[in-house]
Amino acid sequence: MQDTVAVALITSLSTLAAAALTGLVGALSTRRQLAHQLTVARQESVERRATRRHELRRDAYVRFLSACDQAYRQLDRRWLDVGGGEPVPGYDEAYAAMRAVDEAYNLVLLEGPTEVAAAGRAVLTSLTTEYADQRRFGDEPGDGSAPLRDRHRERWLAAIEVRTNRRILFVDAVRPVLDPDAAQ
Repeated sequence: MQDTVAVALITSLSTLAAAALTGLVGALSTRRQLAHQLTVARQESVERRATRRHELRRDAYVRFLSACDQAYRQLDRRWLDVGGGEPVPGYDEAYAAMRAVDEAYNLVLLEGPTEVAAAGRAVLTSLTTEYADQRRFGDEPGDGSAPLRDRHRERWLAAIEVRTNRRILFVDAVRPVLDPDAAQ
């Protein structure tokens, strides 16, 4: 009878040990799976944030360039306007276009990076300088029967060159940010 009890005791202990070992292996496997799932979830979250940041930057850059285009059209119109001593049409539209560039630049400034913000600032500065020149030239006494472009041809050509160069520098600063693989 003692043999039977010993066999039963050994059998139950081995069954308990096997169950404990199975439970331990299952717990370790589950822990590993959960850790892997957590890692995958974190990576996906990082990728979603990076994608969202990329989209926000791209939208900010496109909005800035679009606002610059609108301002350039207004400035071009002002270069071609004929005016004398009376208030010159187009300043309100040009000012509104300049404000839109300012607002779009704020987004570029927020989204960065620093190189792009600096290039955007150079574009904004060149626009502001051109606008101020037009205001100053328009307020000058003299023959208002000729467009500003004709009266100040050198300054007009210089302004066109500056705006073109600043815009190209901005786009050159943006490209590596939007497509880092292309920069290599």
